[in-house]
Amino acid sequence: QVQLVESGGGLVQAGGSLRLSCAASGRTFSRYAMGWFRQPPGKEREFVAAINQNGGSTYYADSVKGRFTISRDNAKNTVFLQMNSLKPEDTAVYYCAASLSIGTVVPGTGYDYWGQGTHVTVSS
Repeated sequence: QVQLVESGGGLVQAGGSLRLSCAASGRTFSRYAMGWFRQPPGKEREFVAAINQNGGSTYYADSVKGRFTISRDNAKNTVFLQMNSLKPEDTAVYYCAASLSIGTVVPGTGYDYWGQGTHVTVSS
């Protein structure tokens, strides 16, 4: 089992940047594919980005491609989401998730563990 704790959210102006972190407990972090999801106010949760076990493969939602970058540091049991050129529509609660499946995992149903979320607000 793994526990996930997100950090790095906050209030930023449009065009700004934030870097989210997700720290995982346990000694088997490198076994998990990782992903970031978000839930905008009043909307359903949506996929943002995914990364495979060794960090060699990533996948992004079209809405964030070219602006967001997912990465991981297996030595530090941490996955990151660098968010640049933020837009008001990026406002959401951001969640990281861990999957025992191999590769980059897109559907939320493919994830086994979830963090509590961190709030990101982008003002116009």
